[in-house]
Amino acid sequence: MTPLNNSTTQSNHIMKNKTGVLTGFILGVTGFLLLFKIIILDRVSPDDELAPGIVVIASIMSGALFAFVGYLIQNSFERKRN
Repeated sequence: MTPLNNSTTQSNHIMKNKTGVLTGFILGVTGFLLLFKIIILDRVSPDDELAPGIVVIASIMSGALFAFVGYLIQNSFERKRN
């Protein structure tokens, strides 16, 4: 195997390992923002002030939680496959 093929194989393996984490993070952030808009923003009057920093921090925390769940799910599938 040439070094080029070996590095390509390693980069594909690294991206395969991150698929569950990235998918979980994206779903967590977008899901939180969507639910925040549906549940909270529709019921708050335009005169009220909301702290946008808190919303961003909460969405990132939700994304991190979903990324961890995605990591666990991906690891369980890899163990079953091996």
